[in-house]
Amino acid sequence: MKNFDQDLKAILKAYKDGEIDIEKVMERLKTLPFEDLGHTLVDHHRVIRAGFPEVIFGEEKSVVQIKAIIASLDRRECNILVTRLSPEKAKEVLSEYPDGKYYPDAKVFTLIKREIEKKGKGLILIVTAGTSDLSVAQEAFVTAKIMGNDVEIIQDVGVSGIHRLFNYYDKIIKARVLIVVAGMEGALPSVVGGLVDRPIIAVPTSVGYGASFNGLASLLGMLNSCASNVVVVNIDNGFGAGYVASLINR
Repeated sequence: MKNFDQDLKAILKAYKDGEIDIEKVMERLKTLPFEDLGHTLVDHHRVIRAGFPEVIFGEEKSVVQIKAIIASLDRRECNILVTRLSPEKAKEVLSEYPDGKYYPDAKVFTLIKREIEKKGKGLILIVTAGTSDLSVAQEAFVTAKIMGNDVEIIQDVGVSGIHRLFNYYDKIIKARVLIVVAGMEGALPSVVGGLVDRPIIAVPTSVGYGASFNGLASLLGMLNSCASNVVVVNIDNGFGAGYVASLINR
């Protein structure tokens, strides 16, 4: 952190002396700083560039690595989001950070260090085709929530019983952004896309029998959607959907 402190002082002194304006300060701060933990370069100014601190992908990281990254972000009073965190790892993380919260369905851990600023201008509505898609939907839900949005979930309204979807029509047309989560053949985003004039973020899941190829069938179905307002994220990527929906909702 020494180099960052020196650089920051130099930037602020230049601003104080009238050598650079506030826009130039902000531009230079966008490249500073990161912290070298040995195994990870933690990007502390991502919040300036992207509007949200660095998110920790926990699936292949050790508990020691995860705790070290959390500690680095914690020292700067950042709200912390860890995705793809197994219950076993979560138990160890919670033992050190008992103020955090673990969402077992989503496999997501959060640690709120400062009040979440409400940035969303409307409702983000998450719609799932089946109960089996709920874990991915929950990942999107927690992500959008911590990024300052009003979020709701409608679950188990897939095309095999499409009348269930129309029971929520009034809420669907009022949402500002919709995330539609589906496995199997992945048809639900096209149906929802035909009902609204809002962005639809389609999330294919790995739910389905053998020929679904772990979500590839639903991914291809969504990419070939006939609804023009549908865009697609990667298989099981609830985090990506929640993040993009949050940016749209701002």
